[in-house]
Amino acid sequence: MDFLTLTIGKQKNIALIAHDSKKHEMIEWCEANKEILKGHFLCGTGTTARMITEATGLPVKGYNSGPLGGDQQIVEGRIDFVVFFSDPLTAQPHDPDVKALLRIAQVYDIPIANNKATADFMISSPLMNETYDHRVINFHEAIADRAKTL
Repeated sequence: MDFLTLTIGKQKNIALIAHDSKKHEMIEWCEANKEILKGHFLCGTGTTARMITEATGLPVKGYNSGPLGGDQQIVEGRIDFVVFFSDPLTAQPHDPDVKALLRIAQVYDIPIANNKATADFMISSPLMNETYDHRVINFHEAIADRAKTL
């Protein structure tokens, strides 16, 4: 199977997403990591993006809220890094969208933090200040090969 090498630049495109019960934790995390986050392009789902900007002054491009397709809008863009503080104890009406976001992160080998501890480890990594090459499956080639066998 063929692979493509993708490069995550020094300036990362970071998606910030939080379920309602985790929004304040996300804001606190962003405030604590404000100096690092300033050097990157930030985006997030509706309310989370607005709340982070209002509380920290960080510019966060806002998309629709999660239940209105914001997760999908985010993955349509070029995202290098995802911080998603999810609430595992509360059922979410847009759970299929959340699962799709997690799947895309897996498929395209995108680093994703689902809790504060993981986000702390990721943002303090030396790779935050470097480019990073990673390999992903060449899906166009894989689909073309599969079509030949049908």
